[in-house]
Amino acid sequence: MKDGIDVVALGGNAIIPVGGRGTIEGQRELVSVTMNQVADLIVSGRRVVLTHGNGPIVGNIMERNEAVKDRIPPMPLDVCGADSQGGIGYMLQQSLRNELAGRGCRREVVSIVSQVLVSRDNGVFKNPTKPIGPFYTKTAARELERSRGWRMTDDADRGFRRVVPSPRPLEIVEADVIAGLVGMGVVVIAAGGGGIPVVLENGAYIGVEAVIDKDRAAALLAEKVEAERLIILTDVPQVYMNFGKPDQHPLGEVRLPRIKELHGAGEFPPGSMGPKIEAAIEFLELGGREVIISHATQLLEACEGGAGTHIFND
Repeated sequence: MKDGIDVVALGGNAIIPVGGRGTIEGQRELVSVTMNQVADLIVSGRRVVLTHGNGPIVGNIMERNEAVKDRIPPMPLDVCGADSQGGIGYMLQQSLRNELAGRGCRREVVSIVSQVLVSRDNGVFKNPTKPIGPFYTKTAARELERSRGWRMTDDADRGFRRVVPSPRPLEIVEADVIAGLVGMGVVVIAAGGGGIPVVLENGAYIGVEAVIDKDRAAALLAEKVEAERLIILTDVPQVYMNFGKPDQHPLGEVRLPRIKELHGAGEFPPGSMGPKIEAAIEFLELGGREVIISHATQLLEACEGGAGTHIFND
C-alpha cells in the first residue's frame, strides 16, 4: 500500500489530553508523540494530509477574549477559529518537520488556514445548538443575550454557555491548492477545527459565527484529495457496540452496510461517536476505501491492522 493518500484526523486529545492544563510545554510534548507516529507513516511510503480538532484551544482563545474585553475588542468566532488553526498548525508542522529530518527524510510541511463553505439556507442558523466557550452565571448570560445578541443555554446544570450553529460543510475553499500541494509531495495540514465557516454572498466569502464538525470536514477533505483511507484518531481504542454498558464489545472489522445499519438503529450517540461514524459513511459512499478509528497513541498499529476499528467499503 505504498504511495496512497491517508487523511489523518487528530482529535483534540492529540494536543491537550482530558484533564490537562493546556500549557504550551504540555501541548508540544503531546504533539511530538503524535508526530513521531505520523513521521513513521510518511517514511513507510504513504502520502499524508493532516487535519485536527481545535477544542479546547479555541475555547481558551474565547475566554481570553472575555477576560480583556474592556481593553481589547473581542474577536468574532470565525477569527478565533483562524487563530487556533494557525497556532495548532504551527506546532504540528514544526514538530513533524523535525521528526522527518531526524529520519533523514526531506519533506516540506505546510499549514493552510482553510475556509469551509456552508449555507445559511437551512434551520441550523435559526436554531443553534452547539455549546462553545466559557460558562456564565444566569445573570451574566442574560446580559450577553441583551448586549451581544448571543443565544445562551443551561449546559447540563454546569452553568450557561453560548450556543452557535453547526452547519454541514459543503466545500473547502482552498481544496484545489491543497490537492495541488499533495500532488507535489508536500505534507499539508488543513481544515483544522472543521475549517473557518464562511458563506458566499454577492460573490464574496464572509465569515460567520458557527462551528463546523471536524469529522465531517475531515471526510470532505479526504474526498477532495482522493484519499484511500480516512484515519480518525480519538481517545478510545475502538468503536464499541453498547458503549458504557456491561455488555459493550468492540468492533474490529466491519463493512459499510453493517455500520450504516448500526448507525440507523441509534447505536452511536450524537455527542460522541456518532459524528465520526457519519463522517466514515460519507467518505466511503464518496468512494473512499477504508476508515480507521483508533486511539491517538496507536496510529501505526492501527494502520497495520493490529488496532482500532476498520470500516471497509463494500
